[in-house]
Amino acid sequence: MFVHIGHDTVIIDKEIIGVFDMENTTVMKKTIDYLNNAEKLKKVRNVAPFELPKSFIVCQEPKGTVIYISPVSVSTILKRIESKKQFN
Repeated sequence: MFVHIGHDTVIIDKEIIGVFDMENTTVMKKTIDYLNNAEKLKKVRNVAPFELPKSFIVCQEPKGTVIYISPVSVSTILKRIESKKQFN
């Protein structure tokens, strides 16, 4: 199933490795280093460059790991995933 993560972007729920709160996780140096390294490797996709990022989603896609920076909160994304599972 597809999960909407902001603007015109949807991802496949089975590809999601983790959904992380931007405010709580980016206080740790390891997380900042991880995101910076992923950006250097061009694995980061900001789906709302003009909005405040609230979460990042790590996905394992066929071409490798991709990190989506999203303006949608973790709780909203998780609710969307759960609502999709109820209809299966």
